Amino acid sequence: MKISVKRENGFVEYGVELKETTLLEVLNFVKQTQDNSLSFSSGCRSGVCGSCSMRVNEREVLACTYKVKDGDVIEPLRNVTLIRDLVVDMDKSYTFNAKSKSWLSSLNSDARLTSEDEKINEVQSDCILCGSCYSACPVYSVNEEFLGPFALTRVWKYVSDKRELDASEKIETIQTNGVWDCTLCNECTIVCPQNISSKADIEKLRVKSTIAGYSDPSFSNSFGGGFGFDGTPSF
Repeated sequence: MKISVKRENGFVEYGVELKETTLLEVLNFVKQTQDNSLSFSSGCRSGVCGSCSMRVNEREVLACTYKVKDGDVIEPLRNVTLIRDLVVDMDKSYTFNAKSKSWLSSLNSDARLTSEDEKINEVQSDCILCGSCYSACPVYSVNEEFLGPFALTRVWKYVSDKRELDASEKIETIQTNGVWDCTLCNECTIVCPQNISSKADIEKLRVKSTIAGYSDPSFSNSFGGGFGFDGTPSF
């Protein structure tokens, strides 16, 4: 079996005899027996920590859970700073959690969550910050300041939490480089190892935004610039 790994000077092909095994095990085998300079990240080795996320055949995966196949092409995540080989720096993407104010900011200590309340944002709590959704997101090619899938998913988690007394600040924060910049392409959902639909969360945040009096600025500008308030064209 042969795999190709993108390295600093291009793709390098490695041949291994291993079968029915994970990509992480293959990478470890290559590092131990063929090329000790090969660099990649790993942690729990059980699909929990998210540190071994990378791209295989142009699709984001966790190396510790992906079963490698002959001819696989392995690359680092996109939209993040490359450190070396398959190792990337996720620091910038993590800052979007702070920018989006994704935490409980005004806690109602008297609120008690029922099992039904917990189900509202139960899946969103499973995010492992692997960065797969950021890598898959096409918006970053035109807007590096886009808050992005996992930050917006975390905003929905706290906006929908009944212990949050005032979600207005969070809703205001996601109006710029946030919910309206998303193309709803669903690429983030497809690659999420935890089956979180950031697309669905962003759609719900758009509804919350509309209720709060906000609207898609591109939609408003296109109508505001070409038509009068009575619906007739203005030239």
